[in-house]
Amino acid sequence: MRKADQIELPDGTRAAILYEDRSVLAIDKPAGWMLAPESWAKTSRNLQRALMLSVQAREHWARSRNLRYVRFVHRLDAETSGVLLLAKTPGALSVLSRLFETRQVRKKYLAVVRGHPPQGKWICRLKIAPAPDAPGRMQADAAGGKQAETAFAVLRQGRQSALVEAVPVTGRTHQIRVHLAASGHPVLGDALYGEKGPVLALRAVEIAYLDPFQRRPVRIHAPTEEFLRQHHFEDFRKPVDIS
Repeated sequence: MRKADQIELPDGTRAAILYEDRSVLAIDKPAGWMLAPESWAKTSRNLQRALMLSVQAREHWARSRNLRYVRFVHRLDAETSGVLLLAKTPGALSVLSRLFETRQVRKKYLAVVRGHPPQGKWICRLKIAPAPDAPGRMQADAAGGKQAETAFAVLRQGRQSALVEAVPVTGRTHQIRVHLAASGHPVLGDALYGEKGPVLALRAVEIAYLDPFQRRPVRIHAPTEEFLRQHHFEDFRKPVDIS
C-alpha cells in the first residue's frame, strides 16, 4: 500500500509529512492546533487527540504505515506552525524526549518582528517565569525565572518589520516570543506579548539531531516559501542551515 504523504485533520486542514524513519514521523504542524494530552477535550483543535482518533480509525495515512501509536515529542505553541516530531512507539518517545531534555536537538525558527532590531546578531539570556497576574502568559523575571537562552540574527529588513532567525538553546514556554518582546521587537500577530494580528508570524523551520537508534545525523526542514510570501519577504532566498 502506498504511504500517504499528508494527514487530513478533522477540519479539513492537511498536515504534510516532512520526514519518516522507523522511530518518528515529522509533520508540518498547522497554526491553530494545540498540543495537549489526548484526554483533554476542551477544544476541537487538540492535535494529539485528532491524530490518535485518526490512528484508531485506521485512516489511510496511519493504515498505510501500520501505525498503532503516535505522540508528540516536543511542543510548539498553538499558533506556531512548522516542524513537529512525533514518536511512533512509546520506547521511541522516551528516548527522543531525553534528547530534547538534554539539549541535543537543534531547533531553528523564522519570526517576523515589529520594527528593526539595532543589532544584526545577539543572544538573549533573560530568565523566564509565569506571569503571576496573567494565566498562560510568561514574563522575563531575573529573580525568580528559569534559565533561558536564544540566539537571534536579522536576515532581512522590511519597511516596518524584520525577518529574524531564532535558535533557542533552552525550551521554555513562549521563550522566543518573550525574548523578542523584551527586546522591544515582538513577533507580529502576537496578542500575548505585542499586538493582535491575523496570524502569529513564527514558524519552526528546522530540527537537527543525531538519531539515537541508527547513530546518524537527521535534519528536517519545513517549507518557508508561503511564510515568507505571507509576510512580504518572498524575495529572501538565504539557505536554511544550522551550524
